Amino acid sequence: MVTFICIQLSFSYCHPQTRHFVDCRRVRLVAGSGGKGACSFHSEPRKEWGGPDGGNGGDGGSIIIKANRFVKSLAQVTPVYKAEDGQSGGNKNCYGRNGNSTYISVPVGTVVKEQGTTIMDLAKHGQEYLAVFGGAGGKGNRFFLSNENRAPLTATPGTAGQERVLQLELRTMAHAGLVGFPNAGKSSLLRAISNARPAVAAYPFTTLNPHVGIVEYRDHEQVAVADIPGIIRGAHLNRGLGISFLRHIERCRFLLFVLDLSAPEPWTQLQHLCYELDQYEPGLSQRPQAIVANKMDLPEAREKLETLKSQVTQRVIPISALTGQNTEELILHLRELYDGYFQDDGSEGVKPVRW
Repeated sequence: MVTFICIQLSFSYCHPQTRHFVDCRRVRLVAGSGGKGACSFHSEPRKEWGGPDGGNGGDGGSIIIKANRFVKSLAQVTPVYKAEDGQSGGNKNCYGRNGNSTYISVPVGTVVKEQGTTIMDLAKHGQEYLAVFGGAGGKGNRFFLSNENRAPLTATPGTAGQERVLQLELRTMAHAGLVGFPNAGKSSLLRAISNARPAVAAYPFTTLNPHVGIVEYRDHEQVAVADIPGIIRGAHLNRGLGISFLRHIERCRFLLFVLDLSAPEPWTQLQHLCYELDQYEPGLSQRPQAIVANKMDLPEAREKLETLKSQVTQRVIPISALTGQNTEELILHLRELYDGYFQDDGSEGVKPVRW
């Protein structure tokens, strides 16, 4: 018995007609079966021994998973897909029509898994994965004609199509990831530095789905920044929706740890965040990074800034996402991390920072 599970992450106050963001689907794929071969003999006046003329059946349709940059969620993916069967063969050596292939459009960044093992990473627009093959069409009795058997009565049925149960997981494609505990101000920060408009409010709440914003520079370079929903302690043990959020960080090339400086000891937030990342994937917290000291507009935050700098070795950028204070420094440093990544990766023509 197959259990179908989906995780739907959405804001509780979304419009009723809004399609919810879905980043995980379990789907059952059944390819089309081949058509039956025909058993018939040619018959016309004054031609008594026309011979066998049964045609072959058509092949069943396959199912193909295709990455599409215009698709942003797995919400449109249904639990079961059944491809078209091939048509049966006919007399007069007529072959059955092949079944049409079924395409499943998924967002760029979708990972295909089977029993927990990754089998395909659809990281580029237009990339395809042939998930299940259609069954071969059966042979008509014309196929079995030989010198030894001039009137074959044999015709074979088509073979059944392949069947699989796969897991589809969407991982956000972004250069930088904003990592922090709930209510650290990540959504406000993303609104302040990019064109993204995640929901923010004057009361504490947690973003339930990742947002990606684009930071544009004067040389037309673009850096994608992902607002990873708040991580709680024990997220690597899948507490809350921990693993659902942590997997979005895997693709980020560098990290921005957003700390709430209004908290009693904000430097301990960094220790807990690094622990959760390393427990999920060893070494994940060691990627190029910076610390964003948020909520500097509050009086108690200014007192803790120097203590934070003395506790950590990473670069600390004090900002206020609410007022926009010092966001220029963060945007410039974000570009430095971006250029440094491609320079280390062997890319040519790294452009100077201009904002």
